Amino acid sequence: MKITREFIEKIPKTDLHLHLDGSIRLSTLIQLAQENDIPLPAHTEKDLKAKVFKNKYQNLEEYLQGFSYIGAVLQSESSLERVSYELAMDNIAEGVRYIEVRFAPQLHQHKHLGIINVLKAVNRGLYKAAEEFNANASVQTGQDVNFAYGIIVCAMRMFDYGFSEYFDALLDVHKHSERKWIFSLASQELVKASVEARDRFSIPIVGFDLAGQEKGYPAVDHKPAYALAHKNFLKKTVHAGEAFGPESIFQAITELNADRIGHGVHLFNTQMIYNEEIEDKQAYVENLAQYIGDRRITMEVCLTSNMQTIPEFKELKDHSFGKMREYGLSVTICTDNRLVSSTTITNEIMKAVETFDITAKELKNLIAYGFKRSFYPGTYLEKRNYVRKVLDVFEAVEKQFK
Repeated sequence: MKITREFIEKIPKTDLHLHLDGSIRLSTLIQLAQENDIPLPAHTEKDLKAKVFKNKYQNLEEYLQGFSYIGAVLQSESSLERVSYELAMDNIAEGVRYIEVRFAPQLHQHKHLGIINVLKAVNRGLYKAAEEFNANASVQTGQDVNFAYGIIVCAMRMFDYGFSEYFDALLDVHKHSERKWIFSLASQELVKASVEARDRFSIPIVGFDLAGQEKGYPAVDHKPAYALAHKNFLKKTVHAGEAFGPESIFQAITELNADRIGHGVHLFNTQMIYNEEIEDKQAYVENLAQYIGDRRITMEVCLTSNMQTIPEFKELKDHSFGKMREYGLSVTICTDNRLVSSTTITNEIMKAVETFDITAKELKNLIAYGFKRSFYPGTYLEKRNYVRKVLDVFEAVEKQFK
């Protein structure tokens, strides 16, 4: 069977690496900026795409530039609820039936907005979208699978003055302390608040993540936070191997007990191994890949995003996704940032299919990995039943197209 765009749009899909702020509608960003007197470098969608949200960026730093404008408009419950609702509806429209929305709540925390209310606002938006869609007859009759979601909270590897009011206050209070200790403290506080939001207010916080500048800010500095997350049964993912090499991925898995890896694009890059004690670098990446495969640690691959931020990738076929498949790794295709990368899950899967010659059977496995390796906010049996329904719908669509 030939895999077409129409087929991809029809099948149920996941997005497990999906940043809330990086996926705001551009029209919403402009409107919220106008309502809150927040200056933007341009005032039309076309001009903002030309100046800020480009198709190609020079590096990761330029890629992240637009987040300062987005963060500025997401400082109220109403704005957070709105963008969460719109993000869910945008995914639903293209057949995505399960998403894990990740964001850094402490970037939106200030004296007028506590972290619990930040999390409640995001959950309200997502819940509203799910409730609306799941009332459809197609879902009720089993012709379609219901829309579900989880929330992943992101700690920051590092932060400085100007990141948020919360971080400014923390830096002031501990101004005589070592910076990495302050970063670790913020991460631990985030875990505690997230567990409270989950257990006391039934917000489906399913995972803990570490994002931000990778090089120079090792994940191991946040080991106490990950130990706390582990103790409280929060699943764990880590941005690793995006701007640093295999050693960063190894650290995320062995020191932080990561269940999944965000990006992991430099998994096989021996040129980015800097530890002089590692003499046989090729053997190191081989062993690391085998370990990841054996443990079924899933790689959250974001093709377009990586192509935009990693200059050495000249063509999509250069992406390590192909090698991940050769090693039989558990991989799921994600968007990263729908706005900043100007993409959708349908686009990402289509690119993977066309570039890496994915067969219909391989596509089904790829889709299944997304649901099976998700941090689904229910019991194990509920998750199994959900995945079975997904595969039933997938197979029904497959029959239509055959």
